[in-house]
This record gives sequence, structure tokens and C-alpha cells, in this order.
Amino acid sequence: MAQIIDINGRPLRRETLAEPQTSRIANLAQTFAGHPSRGLTPPRLAQILQQAEAGNLTAQAELFMDMEEKDAHLFAEMSKRKRALLTLDWRVVPPRNASKEEEDDAAWVNDVLRDFADLEDLMLDALDAIGHGFSALELEWQMVGRERLIAAAHHRPQSWFQLARNDQNELRLRDNSGDGAELQAFGWIVHTHRARSGYIARGGLHRVLAWPFLFKNFAVRDLAEFLEIYGLPMRLGKYPPGASPEEKVTLLNAVVSIGHAAAGIIPDGMSIEFEEAAKGASDPYVAMIDWAERSISKAIVGQTTSSEAKSTGMGSGIANLHGEVRRDLLLSDARQLQGTLTRWLVQPLLAMNRGVSDPRRLPRFEFDTGEAEDLKLFAESLPKLVAMGMRIDPAWAHEKLRIPEAAEGKPILALARPQLAVPPDERPAEAADKGGQAAARVALKGGSRATAELDEFDRLAEEMAGDWERTLTPLVSPIERLAEECKTLEEFNARLPQAVAQMDAEALTQLLAQGNFAAAIFGRVGGGQVD
Repeated sequence: MAQIIDINGRPLRRETLAEPQTSRIANLAQTFAGHPSRGLTPPRLAQILQQAEAGNLTAQAELFMDMEEKDAHLFAEMSKRKRALLTLDWRVVPPRNASKEEEDDAAWVNDVLRDFADLEDLMLDALDAIGHGFSALELEWQMVGRERLIAAAHHRPQSWFQLARNDQNELRLRDNSGDGAELQAFGWIVHTHRARSGYIARGGLHRVLAWPFLFKNFAVRDLAEFLEIYGLPMRLGKYPPGASPEEKVTLLNAVVSIGHAAAGIIPDGMSIEFEEAAKGASDPYVAMIDWAERSISKAIVGQTTSSEAKSTGMGSGIANLHGEVRRDLLLSDARQLQGTLTRWLVQPLLAMNRGVSDPRRLPRFEFDTGEAEDLKLFAESLPKLVAMGMRIDPAWAHEKLRIPEAAEGKPILALARPQLAVPPDERPAEAADKGGQAAARVALKGGSRATAELDEFDRLAEEMAGDWERTLTPLVSPIERLAEECKTLEEFNARLPQAVAQMDAEALTQLLAQGNFAAAIFGRVGGGQVD
């Protein structure tokens, strides 16, 4: 029996399908998270980041989780970045030049994922890698009929992982061994997001955000201290010469407590004076907080306009520009995530259920990142380009305008033809009788009699118009020759009667007679009346 292998060539093991890998490592679930953000200082932050580079991701991962919990602005911007991707539609497409079997495989996976109710949550959890550098989801499998499908995808904290000793891009589970436990094939979805180039430990966006987060915390703390004393009068205690240490302590306690209780006692001979209230400004602290938040917004969503309500004074132009920058990030996130879902989600489903193992012929998970072109611009431009002789593929126009092409046999929109509306009471009785047969003929064709008559006359006019050049040449050629020969207007006027006599109108007369005859015959056969 052939082995089932994953995208990296690793075989499927029976225990992977029986239970999650982490259920066999008891210490992981029993470990409580730390909070390294408490009392965080620049030296301590540098130490945490250096430990992650050495393979110990625990403190860095716990710090990153604290940052999102403690900073509402950072959380809001990260949530905006991740949830923007959920607004895109998606599909599973077959490989290029796909066979019928490959098209069926792609359609099967597409249906399976459409039926997976937690797919959106799976994508949101995977996008946690934007900040951390990676996100690991443990898969739980189940049998549905004769198919093995995903029952759940559990997000595992980044603090549960470490880096392999000999490969800084390989994640392993912390299992109290020196090198950690290798992630089992078909048991995980690991999304590695390149917010910046580097190893996994240095690729997360939160490493960039850690410093603004730290400086903002300092500014917030300083602002809180400033607000605590701002506006309060300074309290100054005076003691007489020769006061004992006990008397000095008593006076100090009275000075401190009087600010809150507005009451206190001191020994006779001592005094408390209230100096002018403390003065200052909060602007430096607020500016520091604003700088930190603007830096965070620029790093996460590429701009600051969408995160603040300030007026730029530049109209909507700057908003449109910033929107384009944001779209660049969205396209990058979509490209990276769709590659992960193809390798870690589509491939396992096909390998276990349909025997597909060639990674070069895998169906691809794709987000629909295209934008519809300007419909009005295309509607005005395409007819002109076609009239110039350009050969335009209709499928290309459908793709550009994001309008799906109707399947064979389906009703389609069409221009409404003008109707020759004649009230029934104004129609001649004999015309109505004679027109019964024609009306029945038109009805069988799915149209109205008036429309059919209009079509026939249009066709007749087109046929007659095609002969106008041949018909009018004998008429206008004598005038054209006369204009070339004459040097003055007086000479032209004098010779004009002779040129008119040479004009041959026979061809035009025949054409008009034929047209009149055809119209009369059609009118009589179709039920009309021609006098």
C-alpha cells in the first residue's frame, strides 16, 4: 500500500489521526503564561529579543501577547490589518492546463472548504503570524462517510514553541528535551508571515512595535504622575531649630496627609505653609504618546489617516493615497496566506482522500484580489476600439469588469428593441385578418410582429445603403469633372446646365423602384396595406 506523504515528503502516522500531538505533552497545557511587560525597561526588552534570536521564543511571545492586551491602539490596528483579508472572496483553482481529474479535485476541495464553518476563524488565527512572525494551528481530523475531513483547527500559543538548534526557521514543540519535538505531518497548519525579512524569531511585526510600545508606556506613566500633582499647592513644613528626629517625622507625616485628608496635627512651634500651585504643561507627554501611536499605525497599516480623525487640509487625495498603501499590504498578506493554505490545508485533504501527491499539480487556494474596472469607461471605449479593428476577447472583458460570463443556455441581458405600438382600435380590420399568419410566424420565433417588420425594413435599408456608392457615381461624376476643369466660379455656373444633362439617374431610379417594390410586397405578405 502506497504511503500518504505531506508537502515536505513526510509520511502520515496513525497517531496523528487519533489525537492531537500536544495532548501527549502534558507540561504545555499546565504551564501558565508569564507577563514580561511588567516593569519593562529598555535593557530588559533588548534581553528578551536576544533570547528569541537564540531559539527561546517564550518570553518574546508572552511579551507580544501583553502588548496587544495592554495597548488598545495597537490591538485596534492589528485587528484592522487582519480582518481586512476576511473581506476578500476566495476559490480553489486547478493547476494550469488541468486535466478533467485535476479540475474535479479542485472542485471537490472548494466544496469541502465552503462547507467548513470555521474556515474564517482559521484564517484569522493564522494571520496572528503578522505580529508574532508565525502562527501554528493544530488540526483535529474526523471521518465523514468515507472521507477524512478537518473537525477543528486549534490555535496554539507561540510560547509553546522553540527553534531547532541547527535551523532557526524550523519550529518545534517544547517537550522538556533539548531540541524540542518535531511537528507531525498532517497535524499542523503553520503560517510563517514575512512582515520583514529574517529568521522566524525576527520576522514578526511586533519586534518593530515593541520599542514604540515601551516609550509610550513611559510617556503614559509620566503623564499620569504629572496629572496627579498638577494644580495642587506645594505644602512646606517648618520646624524650629533643635527639633528632634521624631518631631521632624511627625511634621512630615502631617504635610503628606494634609493633602488628602485636609486635616492633621503638629507640635506647637511648627508650621505648614502652602506655596503657589504647581505649574506645567502636559504637551510633551501627549506628543510622545502621539508619536508612538502614529509610529504603530504606520508600521501596521502603512498610514495614519484611517486611525485618527484629524483634518489634513488636503481633501480626499491623501486619503486615496493612503488607501493604496493599505491595499499593498492587503495584497501581500493575501499572497502569503494563500500559499500557506495551499500547502498545509489543500494538500493534506487531497492526499488523504484522493491520492494527490505531486506538489507541482496541486490546486491552489486563491483570494480574489482583483478590482473591477471603470464600467462607464469600458462601455465608452470598447465600441470605439472594436470599430478601429481591434480583436478583443470577450472573456478578457468579462474578467476586467468582474462580470461572470453566462453559461450556455442561460438567459442573458439584451438591448430592448423599439416596438411599433399601434392601438388595436386603430388597426384596419382587413389588415388584422391578413396579418394573422405573419403574427403567428413571429410569435413562434419568440418576438412581436412589429419587431419583425422593423427588422426586415432595417435589413432592406442596409442592403440599399450598400449600393449607394455604385448608384451615385454616375450622378456626381459629371459635377466633379466640371469642378476640376473650371478655374472660376463664373465658368462653373455657365457650364453647370451641360453637366446636369450628362448626369445618369437610371441606376438610382432602379434602386428606388426595387426598394419600393420590396416594401410593398413585404407589406402585403406581412399583413400591411400599401396604396
